[in-house]
Amino acid sequence: MQLDPKRTISALRELRALTENNKGAQRVAFSPTWQKARDWFLNQLRDLPCHIRMDEAGNLWVKIKGKSPKELWIGGHLDSVPAGGWLDGTFDLLAGLEVLRTFGKSIPPLTLCLVDWADEEGSRFGRSLLGSSAVSGSLKKEEIFSLKDSSGIFLCDVLSDYGLDPEKVTEASKQKINAAAYLEVHIEQGPVLENLSLPLGAVIGTAGVIRQRLIFNGISNHCGSTPMDLRKDALVGASRLILFLRSVAYRYKGVATAGCCEVEPGVVTAIPGICRLTIDLRNLNKTNLEKMWNETFAEAQRIVQEEGLSLDCENLMQIDPVLFHPQLVELCKQSILEVVPQVHTMGSGPLHDGTEMAKAGIPSAMMFVQSKGGISHNPKEDSDLEHLELAVIALEKWVKKTIDWIVQSYP
Repeated sequence: MQLDPKRTISALRELRALTENNKGAQRVAFSPTWQKARDWFLNQLRDLPCHIRMDEAGNLWVKIKGKSPKELWIGGHLDSVPAGGWLDGTFDLLAGLEVLRTFGKSIPPLTLCLVDWADEEGSRFGRSLLGSSAVSGSLKKEEIFSLKDSSGIFLCDVLSDYGLDPEKVTEASKQKINAAAYLEVHIEQGPVLENLSLPLGAVIGTAGVIRQRLIFNGISNHCGSTPMDLRKDALVGASRLILFLRSVAYRYKGVATAGCCEVEPGVVTAIPGICRLTIDLRNLNKTNLEKMWNETFAEAQRIVQEEGLSLDCENLMQIDPVLFHPQLVELCKQSILEVVPQVHTMGSGPLHDGTEMAKAGIPSAMMFVQSKGGISHNPKEDSDLEHLELAVIALEKWVKKTIDWIVQSYP
């Protein structure tokens, strides 16, 4: 079957109509709407000569068996954040499906796998990349039994409701035994390509993350009776650190965000006695990421000393940067340049399933498509249809080049 990028757009629109409401996409993993999306997706496969299987973690595998058992994986995900967009995850999967269709009933040189990762977003249970981390081996068994949603429902119970055995989720790691490479095409979810007026980009890796909660402790007192020079205002201390974050991010070419600030007692007539500040630091370079955190913490200590406060710190997350396979990145660039005259190589701030595959030692890389306004996880998420179609064309070229590379690597 000949490649038809417009068929991908048509399928995306159909899925959008099926699983969105006036607040956006509602395909939260392990929800009725997510299951409806999966049922719809399975129906799209009815004419494809493939083997379909759900693994122990709930990932859905679509395989076209080839002459070699070595496998080339193309990944995406149907789940969304609540009130999300129409392209995040779904474009990856449906673009991959369109490429698989082009092989028709022929036997490819190696086995082709399209995988719908389960719960990439982690919206309900707070554990992003759930399905791919089960395959990579980074998911810990105790997480499966400790995670629960805002209603107090445990992940392990929900998995059982969907026919999965919580005790066996980590056995999904055996899927990677024949994996030779992993490819993923994704909307950028950021403004870089749009600012460069480029439709497509080759991703060299995903940024490392250090996420901390800094707790500034002062003294709450009446705002009218306490002179300015005698105050121990926790919010003032946190505010000074927030302003510092911008400079440390620019200095090390990373990003730094103070995303959550909780104040006690939170009364208009009371000086804040406690301020909990959550910060998120990201950098593609591990050394620079560590320097960002070290300088941030040192600045926080200096501030509390000057303001007469005390400081507590909670480590929320620490993930090292992950670089993608240089040869696959090069093949991605070559494929893009066969479709458009210029390509931009870039890092990804958000994590992706490709991050987990690379961490597992599977040669991996990603392609980005320009996002309008850099908006994602939002009903306004969008990309030019022309850019999406170009990405499908470039993905097919990338898949073919990668097949040739795998065959040469594993004669």
